[in-house]
Amino acid sequence: MSTAELHTLTGAYALHALPESEQRAFEQHLEDCEACAQEVRELSATAARLGLAVAETPPRELRERVLREITTVRQEAPAHGRRERTGGKGRTGRWYAYALAACVAAAAAFGGVAVWQNQLAQDARQEANQAQRQNEELARVLSAPDAKTSSGELTGGARGTVVVSQSQNRAVFLASGMAPPPSGKVYQIWFNDEGTMRSAGLMDPKASDDAVLLNGPVDQASGMGITVEPAGGSAEPTSDPVALMDFPTA
Repeated sequence: MSTAELHTLTGAYALHALPESEQRAFEQHLEDCEACAQEVRELSATAARLGLAVAETPPRELRERVLREITTVRQEAPAHGRRERTGGKGRTGRWYAYALAACVAAAAAFGGVAVWQNQLAQDARQEANQAQRQNEELARVLSAPDAKTSSGELTGGARGTVVVSQSQNRAVFLASGMAPPPSGKVYQIWFNDEGTMRSAGLMDPKASDDAVLLNGPVDQASGMGITVEPAGGSAEPTSDPVALMDFPTA
């Protein structure tokens, strides 16, 4: 296997997708190739996050509020005689009516809580399914036999790696050490279509290390750029790029 071919195996190696013979050859190559070693470290860190599902749990305040409100509902007093148990005009009868009303109100409240919790669970499942699909697509790009990588230094000492698979027609951008964007801003990624910038998605503004499956097909794009945009992104770049990277060629 040629050195040029070995350079293309970083993604498959990070995902443990190489046959034994190619793995041994690539590990020997890693001893003398710092660029591939760096890419493997970045891809391995990304692979470690694949499969993480998004989960949401009811807020702690919900439990505390329910327990607090329970203490305000007075229970029915013990009955000592048949007349007390049934006397609607007596003191116990009034407490019985109050307690019954409170129970009805509590049942209605807890019914609303149940609906709210069910909605939370459905939203969490949808987010988890979406995250899983994205992770699977990201993994397919990284482990594709024709996946090629290109790395470079970004603004402020950050480092970026782009992985492109023509067979998948998709690309993945890996960033490490990115400074947070200004308040109310976000990093937006763009495909470079012969000088025309096409939106490829947003980066997580809270993550200094991020793995982004670029939104949309690579097609004829020759590279990518990153700009700082208002929260939610823009239809076209509104600022000078903070990074420009060419896609790896065959």
